[in-house]
Parts: sequence; structure tokens; C-alpha cells
Amino acid sequence: MKKLTLLSSAIALVLSCSAMAKISPEQAARLGNDLTPMGAEKAANADGSIPAWTGGITEAPAGYTPGMHHPDPFKDDKVLVTIDKSNLDQYKALLSPGQIKLFDIYPDTYKMNIYQTRRTASYPQYVYDATKAIATKAELIEGGNGIVNAAIGIPFPIPQNGLEAIWNHLLRFRGVAASRNGGQAAPTAAGAYTIIGFDEQIMFKYSEPNATAEALTAENILFRFKQGVTSPARLAGTALLVHETMDQVKTPRQAWTYNTGQRRVRRAPNVAYDAPGTASDGLRTTDDFDMFNGSPDRYNWELKGKQELYIPYNSYKLHSNEVKYADLLMAGHINPEYVRWEKHRVWVVEATLKENTRHVYGKRVFYIDEDSWQIHVADLYDNRNELYRVAVAHGLNYYEVPTHWSTLEVYHDLNSRRYIAIGLDNEDKMYNFSVNLTDADFTPAALRREGTR
Repeated sequence: MKKLTLLSSAIALVLSCSAMAKISPEQAARLGNDLTPMGAEKAANADGSIPAWTGGITEAPAGYTPGMHHPDPFKDDKVLVTIDKSNLDQYKALLSPGQIKLFDIYPDTYKMNIYQTRRTASYPQYVYDATKAIATKAELIEGGNGIVNAAIGIPFPIPQNGLEAIWNHLLRFRGVAASRNGGQAAPTAAGAYTIIGFDEQIMFKYSEPNATAEALTAENILFRFKQGVTSPARLAGTALLVHETMDQVKTPRQAWTYNTGQRRVRRAPNVAYDAPGTASDGLRTTDDFDMFNGSPDRYNWELKGKQELYIPYNSYKLHSNEVKYADLLMAGHINPEYVRWEKHRVWVVEATLKENTRHVYGKRVFYIDEDSWQIHVADLYDNRNELYRVAVAHGLNYYEVPTHWSTLEVYHDLNSRRYIAIGLDNEDKMYNFSVNLTDADFTPAALRREGTR
């Protein structure tokens, strides 16, 4: 692995602290000063190719109204350079091993169009305030498999270890509630595919403006998620319900499925870890969803440091309702003409499988955007320590919230030379972040209604 460097002496100091130590008030005072409110380096990098963070996108482009596909505020930006197999060697220091491997597998068709870096991630003020308020209080418990003294904000904006960094990803702000329609496709090696449609609802209890650490601990729920399959006809009606817990040792994830053939709701304890994802054709695991989700208890987590990396960002062109699925989905990988890559600083977190546990991934390396705590790239290794899969999350700023979240996730299986694209919404209606959801919408009875309606 390429040499990683930490970007400030203060970060080097906290990495040397004990694993579960809280940060000091003096460290927390850096938030909103030399660090952004979320804990990123506010300053530009040495050569200015990564600019200073100045607040991100704070207002929507003229003419935008919620419900629209988000127009591209940077549509006039030009490609700075295109990386392909012929000039790859010049840019390897800014790519992960998995990204480099994609050029080897698809030398004639895979490329990266590199654009100007724009640090657009932004969040509501109450999230910034909460992050600073809990920065000296939040703690990991149960060996890192649970968290206390945290609500709303990023719990560890100055992370001291890999577990804290991955919990920042798990708890990053994505709004309070959302409903979304869209789908996924898993093209064959020849490029044929079927769109599988989804109707999803999610309620982030952790992020509610009135959430408190005490109430979250008592209820022990981070979020509730419900997913129904809408197409094709042979799968329509299948549904999934998940209650994600804050202390996953006290109460592991609770999940239920509705099967149209049996017309029954059943508990689903296996909706976790490396169980195959919903209708994924075996191309991703359950805990691949959202780049990583669920309990971290099967891995040892190491914070390797920071580096500069090309990651997909400001993916408005990819997100556009003017793009058809047939334009986007190709054999081997999505159409690179619609993908915007930018240079950003990322935290690098390495997860290695613990002894006496099992998972199809023996090692996972996550590259986490410093501005948003969104995992944007993941290199996934098998138990022989060979690259197995590469996952990429294409993110953008959803103006109406605001939040930085992925619009499309792509999981490349290097052995089968196939991929699955999750979150296709170009030909569907846009996310609704103002939907009114209640706990009653996330019960087993509600799941049955979801499957039979």
C-alpha cells in the first residue's frame, strides 16, 4: 500500500492516544476554526488542487424546487485530464489498488475524467452544533460495537482509531427521513440487464432535531428502514424491514422479511454480514449496502491515516433525469462519460477479519471523504488477501436538506467481471426528504401491508 501521511501534527497526536480516550476541549475547539465543523482540514492542500472548504453548497441553484432531479451547478466545468490505461502510471499515487485493477481488467473501455475539485458538502447548523457538543462526550462501548453519549452530530470528528471513523460513516447525517424510488441492475458480462425496482423508506432516529443521547440509549434504535420490491413481476411484493440498534451487543439488528409466496412476515436474523444482498445476483453482501452497514464486530479496525485520492464527487451529470439507464449501463462498468472524479482528502480505514469469525471478505479498505464521512471507495479482499471486489459511491449535495449522500453505488466483482449498480433513479421520481414518517410505518404489520398493496 502506498505511503500514507497525516496532514497535521494534532491528528498525529490524537492517533497516538489510547483507543477509547475522549478528545479534549482544546481539540474540540478546533471544530469550525482550522477544522471544518465536521472535522475535516479546512485549508487547501499544498498545491491548491484541493481548495479550502468555505461552507459547501449553502443554497440551491436558481429555479430548483424540491422534487426535481438536482441540476448540475458545475455543468460548465471542463475535464482537466482523462486517465486511461496509457497514462495510468502517472496517477497511481492518487488511486486505490482496486481502482487501478479496473484499468487492468477493462483496458480498452475504462477511464476516469478528472474535474476541478469542489468541496460542496454541507449540513444544517444544528448538525454542526451537535457535533461540537458531543465531541468530548461520545464513547464507544462493548468493544466498539455500540455507542453512547451521542446524538445528531458526528460522534468522533477527530477520530482516534478505525472504529471511531467507521462509526462516523454509520452515523453521518442524511436527513431525518426520506422516501425514495429507484432500482438496481446487475448487467451480465455481455451487458444484458433487468431493472429491479424498489420503494424505500427510512427514518433516522439518531438525526432528529430533538434527539438526545439518553433517549437513543433507552430506545436503542439508530434508524428504521423498509424496502419493497416493485418490479419485475416475479419479485414484486417481496419486502424487508430493518431496525438498526445503537448498542448491537445489547440488541443485535432486528430484521423481518415478507415473502409473497408464503404471504407471511418472518424474522430474518441472517440479514446481516455477508448474506447476499436483496436480488443482488450474488454480487454484493448485505453489509456492502451503503458501502458498509451493520455491526463492526467481526473485524479489527485500523486507522491508517489520510491521503489524497480521486473519488466520484458532485455526480450531478450521473444523477440527471436526462440520462437513460440504457445510456449509463454498459458491459463491465457504467459509462465513464457520465462520471465526475475529483481529488479529495480521505481517511483510510483498514478492517481485517478477526480470528474465529467468518466473512467472505478477509480484509476491507475504506476511503472516507473527510468533508462528509461518506465512504466513497472500498477495496474488498478475499480470504487469500487477493482483490475480490471494488465498490464506488457516487455522491452529491442534496440541496434541500442539505446533505452529501450517494446517488449511485456500484459494486464491481473482479472475478466474474460483472457489477451491480444500486440507486438508479434517473427515470424515476426524486427522493422526498420531507416525507412524514412515524414508528408505526416500520412495524411487521406495516411490512405486510407493503408486500400486499
